[in-house]
Amino acid sequence: MKKQQYVSYLLILIGSITAIYGQSGDEKNVAILIIGIIILMYGIYRISSKIPSKFDKESNDKENEHEDI
Repeated sequence: MKKQQYVSYLLILIGSITAIYGQSGDEKNVAILIIGIIILMYGIYRISSKIPSKFDKESNDKENEHEDI
C-alpha cells in the first residue's frame, strides 16, 4: 500500500516538473505542458481516490444513532 502512495507522489512530482519545463523558456511547448498536467492530475486522482468521503462517515453515524434507540 505504501508503494502505491509513493508512486502517486512521484507522478505528482514528475507531472509538476514536466509542466514547469513546458511553460519555461522563450518558446512555450504546449504538448509537454499538456502531458505534464495530465500526469499531475492522474497522481492527484490516485491520492484523492484513497481518501474516504466525509459525507459517507456522517450518514453512517446517523444510521448508527437510529439503531441505538
